[in-house]
Amino acid sequence: MTKGIVITGTDTGIGKTVFSAGLAGLLDGFYWKPVQSGLDEETDSETVTRLSGLPAGRVLPEVYRLKTPLSPHRSAEIDGVAIEAAKLSLPDLPGPLIIEGAGGVMVPLNRQTRFIDIFREWQLPVILCARTALGTINHTLLSIEALRARGIPLIGVALIGEEMADSQRTIAEFGNVRQLGRLPYLDPLTSKTLREAMVSGFDLSPIGRGQ
Repeated sequence: MTKGIVITGTDTGIGKTVFSAGLAGLLDGFYWKPVQSGLDEETDSETVTRLSGLPAGRVLPEVYRLKTPLSPHRSAEIDGVAIEAAKLSLPDLPGPLIIEGAGGVMVPLNRQTRFIDIFREWQLPVILCARTALGTINHTLLSIEALRARGIPLIGVALIGEEMADSQRTIAEFGNVRQLGRLPYLDPLTSKTLREAMVSGFDLSPIGRGQ
């Protein structure tokens, strides 16, 4: 199994934090979101702590905690903070690390660096989370092209939302990418229902091979 996996998305608010919580729990690993924008509501690390079932200490602290729920580069500017890419070095851990990026693949960290630039430096395999809703084909195929153009290994796509069979097929065919599965919207959303949905909805055997 790979040492670390990056979870990124085609956009913000698509459900990749919930997916990350489920994956980290299934792998009995660690979770890390290095940059958090927005602290007024439950943070992504707090959501993962609540949903993953991981033991205490497996959810790592953020490097940057920014107050305003905006793109990290702008949130940092408002807070008077400079995000330094050099501080986002990978931790050395005794198990698999699930790393969640902020928003989509091209989200800026500062005026020079985007998250995708950090992904290229890390050279860890990526799982791309995408909605099943309208617009997903365009957003997902563009994100796939951006990752591959930079030589970033792509494990596959995780769909989140209601069943949209044609969209899922179209992404797989045009993107030449593995469909790892689909996570439906869960009500109630608990660590138990999330784990059950991950087990029944995903084929995680490609993890560690990349593409």
